[in-house]
Amino acid sequence: MSNYETELQRLAMAFKALANPQRLKIFLRLASCCVPGCCATRPTQLRQCVGELGADLGLAPSTVSHHLKELRQAGLLEMERHGKQIECWVSDGAVQWLAGFFGNAPAGKVHRRVTRRNHVRDRA
Repeated sequence: MSNYETELQRLAMAFKALANPQRLKIFLRLASCCVPGCCATRPTQLRQCVGELGADLGLAPSTVSHHLKELRQAGLLEMERHGKQIECWVSDGAVQWLAGFFGNAPAGKVHRRVTRRNHVRDRA
């Protein structure tokens, strides 16, 4: 499998995980304290306990755990147990990786290709 295909699979897993509104809300809540180029100075400032994270979402704790598991499996979050508490945080580089993808996405090329096809079809 090529690096390109591996990267596509990684992106597909991330987008699938973020396609759920509750998971997206959880990810954005954790990522909001780590905007690219403006991260907290200590790693502990970027972490939240699972109980605190799900407190105001209106979801059962088991549902929050499921969403966190999906985000972790997609490589977007990391988790660590400390006694009874589980801390979670955005994986190193996850926000930058996604921002880099959207910053480098060939949207102009795709748009031009679609426009050309439509233009050719319109003439025919």
